[in-house]
Amino acid sequence: MGKTINIGNKVVGGDDVLIIAEIGINHNGDVKIAKKLISVAAECGCDAVKFQKKTPNICVPDDQKNKPKDTPWGEMTYLEYKKRMELSEEDFTEIDRYCKEKGILWFASCWDVPSVDFIEKFNPPCYKVASASITDMELLNRIKATGKPAIVSTGMSTMEEIRNAVNTLGEDNIVLLHCNSSYPAKNEELNLAMIETLGKEFSCPVGYSGHETGVFPSVMAAVLGAKVIERHITLDRAMWGTDHAASLEPQGLSRLVRDIRLIKVIKGDGIKKVYPSEFEIKKKLRRADGNEKADSCDNTC
Repeated sequence: MGKTINIGNKVVGGDDVLIIAEIGINHNGDVKIAKKLISVAAECGCDAVKFQKKTPNICVPDDQKNKPKDTPWGEMTYLEYKKRMELSEEDFTEIDRYCKEKGILWFASCWDVPSVDFIEKFNPPCYKVASASITDMELLNRIKATGKPAIVSTGMSTMEEIRNAVNTLGEDNIVLLHCNSSYPAKNEELNLAMIETLGKEFSCPVGYSGHETGVFPSVMAAVLGAKVIERHITLDRAMWGTDHAASLEPQGLSRLVRDIRLIKVIKGDGIKKVYPSEFEIKKKLRRADGNEKADSCDNTC
């Protein structure tokens, strides 16, 4: 068994896979939708839900701020739209309460330093570093200063960029997630062998953040040794928004969790044994075991 780290009451890097349901911005700025998604994740057996937190004035490029955007709430500037999608402190207070009620961990990917300061009020068990933020050293250093574990997605990153992020955060308190940042990601670009590559180079636990359609690649990632599986979830892939199409609906999430939890059961311990369920079959179908053959030979030869 490799290195493990604690995220809340969960051990990451051991025999069990940490399953994260990423709500992200699929709440569409509505805490009621967020709570429905939390309920789905909890009922399906996920370990945690993840949100996003941004300061739009910082994260939206200046040349994008005033561009018009058609939304379900009417036409507005892109900056106004991004602000509309952010949950308030009151919303996150309710999310914190509701997750505790449901017995599920929650945390967020923070895209800027003020967002870390905001989420830190809720004492999250860890922080997520989005693939887009892996080269933001100011942000990485702020997350490191919290003393909380960091889960780092590595989509659209070179190995050198990943190494720089690991050197900044340190290997003792991070989890690396292999990732392809396309939405949805193509099967031929998933490159799940990277899970082993990251595991060989770094001593921290390695997992997978999937943006593909369907559940098979994420289950395969767990078979290949991913200690964390993260998938976007939605109430309905047809909902308005950029991430819904590459997200799992409740039925798909339920299958994913079921199949990942079965892996440890199916894998077993590697010790050859005859199981009780085989005793009668063995008695019925085996003509003789080795000792019987030897006795028969001794008596007749």
